[in-house]
Amino acid sequence: MSFFEENCPEMDRYLENHASAEPEILKRLRKETFQKTTQPHMISGYQQGRLLSILSKMMQPKSVLEIGTFTGYATLCLAEGLAENGKITTLDVNEELAYLPKKYFAESEFSEKINFRLQDAKDFLKETEEVFDLVFIDADKENYAEYFRLIKPKVKSGSVIMFDNVLWYGKVLEENPKQQSTKKIKELNDLVAQDTDFENLILPLRDGVNLIRKI
Repeated sequence: MSFFEENCPEMDRYLENHASAEPEILKRLRKETFQKTTQPHMISGYQQGRLLSILSKMMQPKSVLEIGTFTGYATLCLAEGLAENGKITTLDVNEELAYLPKKYFAESEFSEKINFRLQDAKDFLKETEEVFDLVFIDADKENYAEYFRLIKPKVKSGSVIMFDNVLWYGKVLEENPKQQSTKKIKELNDLVAQDTDFENLILPLRDGVNLIRKI
């Protein structure tokens, strides 16, 4: 949930009313996510989805990696900008929920471009030799710093990496956080800010997106 959703719903509605329309398939997926999952707030949602779509369309990536599929909302947004021969590999470990993204991937116009895998992301990154144009991570926060270390050799100059939830409901401002997830998000943000191979900006959209570009 974003700061505005929690503190200023009128502003949040204004932002949505002045953004590009959400495709019909995403409206249905968002509705079913709220009906059938116990943590529907994990979905990327309207505003963030349009950010992912626009960025993907600007880049027209040939190879996209997503870590953390959930119900597939962000996957479909990222797929909107794929190059003609492009593909997106999306990873998750939740077997019980896998039926939902599979259903919507099959319905979408991007079905042939989506490679949905039930696999641990760290194992995948250690095994793959693929180089990615665009990477989006919205998964277990405790592994964020490790994901960054493993992804670094899998991107090239001009590639973009995005980490979601990097403000962690404002907990990143805690000097001595007790939660391991908060510690790891702060570690990630520090790693990125200090790495001279990248340039970045944290966008205060929803719960914070660290937008990172390989120099």
